[in-house]
Amino acid sequence: MSDVQDYASSLSNAASRKFETFSYLPSLSEEQTRTQIQYILDKGWNPVIEHTEPENANSHYWYMWKLPMFGETDVDNVLKEIEACKAAHPKNHIRLLGLDNFAQCAGAAMVIYRGETV
Repeated sequence: MSDVQDYASSLSNAASRKFETFSYLPSLSEEQTRTQIQYILDKGWNPVIEHTEPENANSHYWYMWKLPMFGETDVDNVLKEIEACKAAHPKNHIRLLGLDNFAQCAGAAMVIYRGETV
């Protein structure tokens, strides 16, 4: 067990907090983000963009950016909405969900932008 890495994370240090699976990995590149969005679209899931203040990111409630993008098939449209959310809320974390209509759950969830921490 000595080669298992411990991730220093605490509630008092907003910059150290981990959210969703991908937060334990290095930040996704633009191309990797496009690939994840394409995966969501290929599965037929509906992209949803959410945001929240860094100090509230551990809460179960994040603000929804507009409505879910029902039936969206274009990665560029999703990226445009992510950029619009980032421009409107530059200090907030932004999360992308892929909602699965059939299973009625989130098939994918990832923080794709970390805003400024307090």
